[in-house]
Amino acid sequence: MALRQRQVPISSKNSFSAQRAHARASQEFRTYDTSAIKPKRSKAPFIIAAIVVIVAVVAIIFAVVSCQANPEGSLPADKEAIVVVEQGETASQVADSLVEAGLIGNADVFVNLVKEKNAASAIIPGSYLFNGKTPVADILDALMAGPASTADTLTVPEGYTRAAIAEEVQNGTDGRISMFDFMNATENAAIYAAEFPFLEEAGTNNLEGFLFPKTYTITATDNAQNVVKMMLSQYQTETAGLDWAYPEGAKLNKYQTKESNPDNMATVASVFYNRLASDRPYLESDATTAYEVGHDPSGEEVHANTPYSTYTNAGLPPTPICNPSLQALAAVCSPEQTDYMYFYSGGGEYTFSVTYEDHQSTYS
Repeated sequence: MALRQRQVPISSKNSFSAQRAHARASQEFRTYDTSAIKPKRSKAPFIIAAIVVIVAVVAIIFAVVSCQANPEGSLPADKEAIVVVEQGETASQVADSLVEAGLIGNADVFVNLVKEKNAASAIIPGSYLFNGKTPVADILDALMAGPASTADTLTVPEGYTRAAIAEEVQNGTDGRISMFDFMNATENAAIYAAEFPFLEEAGTNNLEGFLFPKTYTITATDNAQNVVKMMLSQYQTETAGLDWAYPEGAKLNKYQTKESNPDNMATVASVFYNRLASDRPYLESDATTAYEVGHDPSGEEVHANTPYSTYTNAGLPPTPICNPSLQALAAVCSPEQTDYMYFYSGGGEYTFSVTYEDHQSTYS
């Protein structure tokens, strides 16, 4: 039969020397330095964590420094934003509006600049129009100068028609107020008659003749009607001192006394008055047809049977044909007293005649 090897345990029956040897071996095993044979733990997780923390801190520092050094907002330089500063707003509230509009990137930069310049009480309420990337110092300067500092300037030349003014408005506001909007806002005089009583005689006709030629300041929030009211208000102010007795005596109302001529206005006005009072009250003015057709008219056009032909229609044209200057209106209110029935303009010079024969000889 097979023999099995039997392990004899250490017991009390073992010799004393055997027990001591066993105890000594056990103790030595427990105190043996095994570090040299143990696998080493990787330091990679700690290194990665440290790098992440460093990157995050650097990013935060960079963001803070960038905002302080370059407080530009997100609005592109070719875009505009309107900022409205209300009465009583603090520098912080204004700064928040600028940040919201994308004009600055950090509210504190603006607030600190206001403190530095001691400008808290110098910011003027109103509507402002700024381009993107405008330096914060320039923004504050504008806010201290007032809304007009960022407004558009519109110049309306004397003698411009309503359509020509509409084009100027569109160009002057970079399209913010379109030609269509302005033409629509000036289509019916009756809309403004309650506020401007001198328009009552214009009825529902358009505002041709009442859009006073002047230079106007148009702020960021002005619309077409605001601009129209500026012009009507200017007309009211400018004409307040005129005496309308003469044209009223000739049975002309304020709506009908609209004629603009660059030179010799009072003399030209006398010619038109004399014609209207004659037994053949035809003004025979090419200017009225030019207004209708939009260009220098041909002989056929001025004699055509159209509403604005003063060759085929007696009396005044249906409406004013431009927006005259104060000088032109004053000439109509106080014309020269002459017997002239004709005038000819050539090379900037005016020649006046009483008879048709004399008139013919001036340019024959």
